[in-house]
Amino acid sequence: MSTPDSIQHEVAALSQQLDRMLDIVRRLHEENRSLRHSQEQLANERAGLMARNEQARGRVEAMIQRLKALESNG
Repeated sequence: MSTPDSIQHEVAALSQQLDRMLDIVRRLHEENRSLRHSQEQLANERAGLMARNEQARGRVEAMIQRLKALESNG
């Protein structure tokens, strides 16, 4: 049979384990929030870079068309 002291010791050990688990959950929650924020920033940066890339591509294609027009006129 368990004695009151041994039960109290088990409860204290479980309480400590629960506290450690809660700390881990809090830390993981904060890390997850931070990672989601970083992911959102990176997605926004990627979208901006893709838009700039498309603008540059359009300008290059326009220059090529102008050069071809100059060649055919010259």
